[in-house]
Amino acid sequence: MGSITIIEIIGTAAFSIAGTFAAMKKKLDIFGVFIIAFITALGGGTLRDVLIGEVPVLWMLNLNFGLIVLVSTIFGLFFKKNKNNFQKLLLLSDSIGVGFFTVVGIQTGISLGFHPIICVTLGTMTACFGGVIRDITLSSIPLIFEKEIYATTCIFGGAVFFILLKMGVPKMPVEIICLISIVLFRLLAVKNQWQLPRIWKSESTT
Repeated sequence: MGSITIIEIIGTAAFSIAGTFAAMKKKLDIFGVFIIAFITALGGGTLRDVLIGEVPVLWMLNLNFGLIVLVSTIFGLFFKKNKNNFQKLLLLSDSIGVGFFTVVGIQTGISLGFHPIICVTLGTMTACFGGVIRDITLSSIPLIFEKEIYATTCIFGGAVFFILLKMGVPKMPVEIICLISIVLFRLLAVKNQWQLPRIWKSESTT
């Protein structure tokens, strides 16, 4: 099994669990939980495949992706009684998914001979847009558009990826360093409340 397949499996499982926790916070029924987990895990990859003309999209050709989502959702449901830790578990699983799927998207772009900027863009879309669809479906403002450092971590990881490649670092260590840097950057950004500059200043109350 190639490394990219392992990355896809781990990324799909992580995002499925993140979607499960997000759905449980909204107290959806079990079908709703599975649907949210499914679109969180596979929404970004679906958009990527459509944009590059890979249709039918990957999860339609390989039912193992649906099975991974199902198993991961069931695993996530075991944490139903541990509601106090939902936010921490959601952050951790979401960060892991962002790291792994950024690498998947970058590798897809490289395999098609795209410019590094386009590769990083594909990585960012693959990692972020499942969460965008999830948040919109759950009537929340997507994290990528709010104050949290989110898509920026993908761009940062993509820059690290291509800088290391340019330096001659072998592909496997580059993948590992890239995804670790994304996960750590995202967790540190949330912990330390790092934010991008905001256009709108909060109005002071008198």
